[in-house]
Order: sequence, then structure tokens, then C-alpha cells
Amino acid sequence: MKLKTMMMLSAMSAGVLLHSCKSDNKTATTNGGDDNFNYECDRFADIQVLRYEIPGFDELTPKQKELAYYLSEAANCGRDIIYDQKYKHNLAIRKTIEAILTSYQGDKSIDDYKKFETYAKKVFFANGIHHHYSNMKFVPECSFDFFASAVKATPFEMLPLNGRTVDAFLTEMKPIIFDSKVDAKIVDLSTGIDNVKASANNFYEGLSQAEVEAYYDSRMNKNDEQPISWGLNSKMIKDNGVVTEKVWKVGGMYTAAIEKIVYWLEKAVAVAENDKQKKTLELLVEYYKTGDLKKWDEYNIAWVNDTESRLDVVNGFIEVYGDAIGKRGTFESVVSMKDMEATKRIAKIAANAQWFEDHSPLLPEHKKKEVKGITAKVITVIQESGDAAPSTPIGINLPNANWIRQQHGSKSVSLGNIVHSYNVVGAKSPMMQEFALTPEEIELNKKYGSLAGDLHTDMHEVIGHASGQINKGVGDPDQTLKNYASTLEEARADLVALYYVYDQKLVELGVMPNLDAGKCEYDGYMRNGLITQLTRIELGDNLEEAHMRNRQLVAAWAMEKGKSNNVVEWVKKDGKTYVRVNDYAKLRVLFGQLLREIQRIKSEGDYAAATALVEGYGVKVDQTLLKEVRDRFAKLNTAPYKGFIQPQLKAVANGEEIKNVTVTYPDNFLQNQLELSKKYSFLPAYN
Repeated sequence: MKLKTMMMLSAMSAGVLLHSCKSDNKTATTNGGDDNFNYECDRFADIQVLRYEIPGFDELTPKQKELAYYLSEAANCGRDIIYDQKYKHNLAIRKTIEAILTSYQGDKSIDDYKKFETYAKKVFFANGIHHHYSNMKFVPECSFDFFASAVKATPFEMLPLNGRTVDAFLTEMKPIIFDSKVDAKIVDLSTGIDNVKASANNFYEGLSQAEVEAYYDSRMNKNDEQPISWGLNSKMIKDNGVVTEKVWKVGGMYTAAIEKIVYWLEKAVAVAENDKQKKTLELLVEYYKTGDLKKWDEYNIAWVNDTESRLDVVNGFIEVYGDAIGKRGTFESVVSMKDMEATKRIAKIAANAQWFEDHSPLLPEHKKKEVKGITAKVITVIQESGDAAPSTPIGINLPNANWIRQQHGSKSVSLGNIVHSYNVVGAKSPMMQEFALTPEEIELNKKYGSLAGDLHTDMHEVIGHASGQINKGVGDPDQTLKNYASTLEEARADLVALYYVYDQKLVELGVMPNLDAGKCEYDGYMRNGLITQLTRIELGDNLEEAHMRNRQLVAAWAMEKGKSNNVVEWVKKDGKTYVRVNDYAKLRVLFGQLLREIQRIKSEGDYAAATALVEGYGVKVDQTLLKEVRDRFAKLNTAPYKGFIQPQLKAVANGEEIKNVTVTYPDNFLQNQLELSKKYSFLPAYN
């Protein structure tokens, strides 16, 4: 289960398309920083690279800055890991690209070199050769002949030849890099196939999906009230018929990088803000040293209980979306500090979590009698790495383990300065004018879109993921709902947010002025789920990414079930297709009904119903509509995907004593990525 929300198509102005994780212009006052800051960095292919500031960093004490520096170094030391996890050839490809870029002596003005450079940027942005969002492999637009000549002109000692000749290396790499059909998808969720074998990620070797599932079924006890997250930190292989796990730990797989992570975490322990934070970091170090998943649970419990520290960090093998069956976690890290002022809004929602649970449309037996330990805050990001960069979340809710969340609580955060950067750039977008039906919708979005987006993100993370409970004796969703677990979890959290964003309770709490903000959110969610998110896929494709499936499922189900009452309708105007909400109150009822059903599916582990719901509403795409949407979008000349170049923290030291830590903001994405590789490359080409 992935409880991190990814930033969606930010081109449609703040708050309209970003439904599980939205932008908000209104956060600028607390997270904005310098109004003269240049937020835009680079544009290539379908990607725009942005920058973000760290407002308030200079207000930290010297000790807090030192802690932030150590945690940021630990984050960056895991950079190689995410490349290797995504695809076993990624590091070899990246090292080859870097060798060419740093040694090339030819004409850099020719078309082939420019296309190669664009390919290099795409690889850096995606942490590999598969698109960061669509999961599809992308290939260079430069010719293979140019690539081969560039490789041959590169000093051989710079290339990851691993004992091969250059010619043999090129022969092997040609289909891997230039044939889009070879290892085509990093995660393949298509039905009727072996999803493990069809996926190009580096989590399994020599195994079928049935073998993997049987392996873990034999180890899982559905009555265990504290189940271990089996598979979270290992690669599974079958060698000579024997199934084993290569654990990611000190002394195990990825040890060279993990040893560096541990080195910096141990320095962080020495300057921890308080005893709780110190204990948390010590447990994280012990987990990395042992690979013990029980220790990972202990760490998460301690992390949830550390609510007083100004600085915080997410670090580990966490998100399972990169695995078709939701077992293995990709490395990521987010270093942050609490935004004291902006936290007040989200804290009001967290403080009323029990009210929201009690008044939800869930069946009584699926409601939590006691919602525990929800900590909610707005954070200022200091550094991101791994699966959190360059494409970043704007909302995070952790830990993932259901039993920890139920017994000990969770942390929900909104990434304030990231949101602000998206907002500044998104405000210039022409998307709203193209895809909104009426001037009234556009005006409503200008007035409430940012706030509605914030509220949706807050409730999705704070009360959405924390709501509901699984029936006793029913396993976790990765066991029962399998490849549909992530889609339905995100849909469930979205529906909680949608149900309450049109509730007078938010007005009473003082976080929303009136229900018009809810209307704005409903307009935007239906528009995105049914139309505008289609700008991200190619003709002929259906939906595979879990968040996209989630949004279409929710929107398409509500449209179909409300058809008899014309709750939502398709509208044709000037040859273009639009969506119009006619009855907001009835749409809210429909959202509540779907929320009840998805919670039932999760609580009871109803795989058949999960399959019918996702496959029936969340996968298939109307190809005629897709072509129209893509044609309209192409005329706007805007990038559908955005991500970030990270700030650089530099220690000012006197000998080994750190006196201060400064922050600089790089503005050259390619150069920055090469510098990161030079400083943080610890793993060999193949692991």
C-alpha cells in the first residue's frame, strides 16, 4: 500500500487537477520565500524541471542545521539504489551516459548530440530508462550509429564494460536501450498475465508470480495482529531451484551505499534534537545494519511517536508501487522541517479525526471505534532523493503498516514549499481555459481552487488513509487485494476527502469559507478523472498507473450511477468534450456510497469485487476521447509532468567541527545530476 500522493498534472492552474495532492497559491505566504526567486529551471520532452526554496532554514539553530546536513547526505547516498531497483541495467546505462557527457569532444550542436542530451535528462529525471509515471520504456531519438560512435570515442576505463570489449558491450546494450519492446514496462499490471515476469523492475529473478505469492502465503498468518512486511527490503531470486531473498542491508545487497547512509545517520544521532528523535534514528541505523523487518516496525513506531522535533526525515525502503504485487519497497528519503504557521489548518482537521470517522458513510463494523495518534503538519522540504525525486510528492502519510497505524497512529504531512513552487508555475498554465466548460467554473477555480486543493490533500492524507478498519482474520490488502490494493487505497482516501470537502463541518472548523469551495473541488475532480489526466497517456493505451486508475474509477463510477438523475453529464461544445456537474449534493451521496463499498472490499478482502471495480471503471480508455484530449493539449505547448532540482547543502567547517550550513539553489539540471553522480555513486553497474 502506497500512502504517498504524487503530484499530478500541474499544468491546469492551482488546485484543479491535483486531487490527491494539489497545489495551493494560498500557501505562498507561509512557504513562498523570495518573490524574485526563479522557480523554472529546464524544459525537455514532456517534462519541466522546477526549483524550490527552503524558507526559514536560516532561522534554525546551528545544531539543527548540522542535523539537516547529515540527514540530507544520508538521503543522497541512496541515489544509486533506486536506479538499480527500477531496472537491472539502469546503472550501467547511466554510467555510460555520464561517461559520454563528460568526455565527448565532438560537435555538440548537431541534432544527434542534442537528442542524446535530451535522452540523458530523461534518464536522470526518471531514475532510469522507464518513464517515471507511465512506467513505459523510452528510447533515444538519436541514432544508434551516433551512440555507438560516442561510446567508442569515450575512454574505455570510463565505461562499465565489466570485462567485455566495447563492441560486445554495444551489441548487448543496443536492444536494451534502443528497442522499446525489450523490457517494455517497469511495472505491468495488465490482467491475464504473470505480472511479476512481465515487469522489468529488479525485484525478482527467475520467479513466477505464483511462486512469489506461494512463498509469502506460507509465511503469513492472517490472524497475526502485528504482521511483518515480508519482502519490503529484499530482492527475491531462484537459484538452482531454491528461492532466496537478497536483503538490502549492511553486508547484504547494496551494502556499499547503505554503509554510507548509516555513516551519516550515525552522525545525525549525535546531534538529534531530543531523546525521542535520537531513539528513532538509532533504530533506523540498527534496521539498516541488520535488515530485520521487526526492527523496521520498531523504528516506525518510534518515528510516529516523535512529534516534538522541528526537523524530521523519511528514509528507507518504503513505497511498493514499483512492485506489481505490492511487496517490495523502493528507496526514498525526504528531509524536512515543520512549518509552524501553515500547520494550524491541517492540525484542525487532525484534531477532529474521530468526528469524521464517526460521521462517515462506512458500515458501522468498518469504522474505527478509536482513531489513534494522527499527527498532521505542513512541512518545508530541505532535501529529497530516491523515489521522492526529481518527481516529488506533495503529501505523505506513513507508516504503511495497517497495524501500526491502528495501534500507534500515523504522520500526515503536506509539503508546503513544494506546493508553492507548483503554484507559481501552474498559475501561468492555459489548461483551465481549454478544459473548463464555463467562465463560471474558471472563476470559481480562481477563487477557491487553491484552498479546495489544500483541503483535499489534507483530508486525503490525514483522515483518508487513517480511516476504516480491516475485519479480524482478514489479511493486509497486499495479501487479499494484491495488484489492486494500491489503486483502491488511493481511491478510498480520495473519497474520504471528496465526501467531506462538501460538508458544512469544514466551515464550522473555520478552514473553509463556504461550500462553493467544495463545488470547485467536485468540478475539478470529475474533469480530471474523466478528461484531463488523459493527456498523460499515448493513443492505444489504457490506464495502468494506480493513481490514474483511482481517479477514473471514482469519476466514471459516479457518472454512471448518477446517470438516471443527470448528476454529472458529458457536454459537447464547439466540437469539444467537457464534463458538467449538475447536482453537487447528489454527487456527494454517490461518493459516500462508493467509499462504503471500497472500504467493505478492503475490510473483507473481497478480491473478486476489487477486480470488477478496478477493471470495470479504472482501466479502459475511450480512444476517441483520448485522441481529442491529446490534440487539444498539444496546442497548449505545456509540459504534463513536473519535478525538481534539489537544493544543495554545504557544510562550513573548522577541521571536523561544522560551524554553519549554507544552501545554494542549482539552476542547471544536467550539470547538477552529473555532480550528484560524481559525489554519490557507490554501487557497481550490476548488483
